[in-house]
Amino acid sequence: MKKKIKFILSADVVAGAEEGLLLGEFNNWTKEEGFSLKRSKDGSFQATVALEAGRSYQYRYLLSDGRWVNDSNALQYVHDAYFQVENCLVSVPAELDSPVKEKKTAVKAGSSGKRSAKVNGQVVDDLTLIEGVGKKIAEILTSLGISSFEALAKSKVTFLREALDAAGPRYRVHEPATWPRQAKLAAAGKFDELKKLQAELKGGK
Repeated sequence: MKKKIKFILSADVVAGAEEGLLLGEFNNWTKEEGFSLKRSKDGSFQATVALEAGRSYQYRYLLSDGRWVNDSNALQYVHDAYFQVENCLVSVPAELDSPVKEKKTAVKAGSSGKRSAKVNGQVVDDLTLIEGVGKKIAEILTSLGISSFEALAKSKVTFLREALDAAGPRYRVHEPATWPRQAKLAAAGKFDELKKLQAELKGGK
């Protein structure tokens, strides 16, 4: 099964390049099979590609001015010893073989348990426990390879901001600045501290 993954190369990296290609393990690093990047209104380059679920792929961008560049907001980089460069890495979330219905229960302050599961060895947490992350945003994050508290905790706020902007106007009003901090507490099982932080974010005591 394949999932659509959106790649975004920020305008500051694009600079004066007029065109670009997305190249990687998914197209054998060949220009002939490269995915053309489309320029957005904000000057960034974007491409949406259907990739096999449950796999990870190395990739880079080749711009029309001859530069090979990386996605500055990639979640992870892999060193290529042969070419002595750093490649970006994208992980495509695995699909469940069969839907599992989960009974929704409130997680009270002081709870040491978190709603999570393992799918094909990949941790999948309930990201909606993070203040500001609803079901739809959780789906967006998962499509980008952010399916666990740990992955969200390691995510850059700039990357999260760009992902929300790319998802459409209804998501641009959300502010992800505290999501990595909240996720770090959740990943560590510090739910008392998480609830306290969320109360402060809501203006509570």
